[in-house]
Amino acid sequence: MIGRAIGSRLLAGGWDVDLAGRDRGNMPAGLATVGAGFLAVDRGDDAQLRAAVGAGADLLVDCVCYTAADATRLLPLLPDAGSAVMISSKAVYVDADGNHVNSDTPPHFDGPISESQPTMAPSDIDYQTREGYGANKVAAEHVLLDSGHPVTVLRPSKVHGPASPQPREWMFVRRVLDQRPVVLLAHRGAGIDHTSAAANIAALVETVAAGPGRRILNSADPDAPSALGISRAIAAHLGHHWDEVLLDDDADPALGAHLWDAKYPIVLDMTAAAELGYTPAGDYATTVAQAVDWLVSAARGGHGAALLPGPDDPFFGPLLDYPAEDRYLAGRVPPGG
Repeated sequence: MIGRAIGSRLLAGGWDVDLAGRDRGNMPAGLATVGAGFLAVDRGDDAQLRAAVGAGADLLVDCVCYTAADATRLLPLLPDAGSAVMISSKAVYVDADGNHVNSDTPPHFDGPISESQPTMAPSDIDYQTREGYGANKVAAEHVLLDSGHPVTVLRPSKVHGPASPQPREWMFVRRVLDQRPVVLLAHRGAGIDHTSAAANIAALVETVAAGPGRRILNSADPDAPSALGISRAIAAHLGHHWDEVLLDDDADPALGAHLWDAKYPIVLDMTAAAELGYTPAGDYATTVAQAVDWLVSAARGGHGAALLPGPDDPFFGPLLDYPAEDRYLAGRVPPGG
């Protein structure tokens, strides 16, 4: 998702671009058509990484650097790269009590999160766990930033874009495709968990590539819509109208669940990126259109259909529990009733 957006942006800017992956079959057809090359590389194979970089590159972007070991494999390549970018995550940040976005206790940040906000301690525990993900990202950041080479670490938030392996917007797109007349949102849809368009991450990569440096930058959309705003943007893009049922805090927690339900707002401060001359590709409503259109096309059998969640998907199933919603709506006393 992020790699294809970066590749597309750089190709449009006149760069020569190679995308690396284990399977040529996953190469985005659109990028190959406009000139992107493909390099067969296993991320865990040092020799293949060395062969991919070859005589060098002006820019090396790593979208799958999760651990200190991953970062260490990049170190021999950095002298032959004009600059490098590592995609990290806002999951590294902690609040004053040490809570982070994967904690049992939700974090409560005092305001927009700047790059100087404290982070989790680095660790090498399993990165595919709630406690391990952010801690491993911190460890990887340290390895690359301590190398002395011009490495930019980008920390996005909830990423959206075409070809997402877990497209959060699906919970609203699926409802539109099913012609649902209502949408239920927990906590009145007020939750804010900053979004990051892959297209905006790509725009920031292009900016930092033009001025290499050693730094950390947040990477998020210029606006931070609430869950209600997200639902409205997607419905409006698809020309769909539904009644909004905004549930109070004491409602059944099984109703209205959504993926932006932060107890306290999580917003990334984008001042540092702006000071480098970064201009976003667009706000949330503008950029999410790409993901929404891809989801609709895939749902109708287009490219990427195999990536879509099935009817029994354990992640999206509870978010699309129509029978439970209908039971609630049937028993609700109408206004004035």
